[in-house]
Amino acid sequence: MKRGVALMLLWVAGVSPFSVYGADDDVQRIEAGRRIATFCANCHGASGVSAIPNVPNLAAQNPDYLLAQIDAFVTGKRKNAFMEGLMKVLEPADKTAVATFYAAQPAPPVSVVPEAQRVAGGAAFTRLCARCHGDNGHGNATTPRLAGQQAEYLRLNLERYLNLSGERFYAPMTAAVTQLGDKNIPAVIAYLRSLP
Repeated sequence: MKRGVALMLLWVAGVSPFSVYGADDDVQRIEAGRRIATFCANCHGASGVSAIPNVPNLAAQNPDYLLAQIDAFVTGKRKNAFMEGLMKVLEPADKTAVATFYAAQPAPPVSVVPEAQRVAGGAAFTRLCARCHGDNGHGNATTPRLAGQQAEYLRLNLERYLNLSGERFYAPMTAAVTQLGDKNIPAVIAYLRSLP
């Protein structure tokens, strides 16, 4: 009876009871994700900000994108022996919880970069990258957040696309990085590190 009265009061107040229950579900999912992510913290950091330069920050990343990457490790579409093995032991609910936890964490702190480099990098990013990664570098469900990402991680992956190493291949990304060229990579990375 009390639950029915509470739902009626929410409805009268113009609040969807589904949004309230959704929020509770997210809180529970985040807490479950925090517990599961204790192992992930060794490389990705307790709050998703990695202290290891070539390991990506996961904080504030889109949860759908994170789930897609977890699945890519499980299927072998994305290669990393350690991550492939680790992701295969997670249950579907665990994967969702970890993705929700990392998505809810605050974005990494911005870096102060030389103004000329930030401007040049911003121009190249706007011309070649913003169409998919967003004007603010926050990405979406299918493209990663690049704002605040680890500089070394970005450099390694951009070079993998540029060198056609086979470790990373996605035709639109390869085309964009080829147009960007080796000489513009440092400026784009500096620009991305300066974004909140």
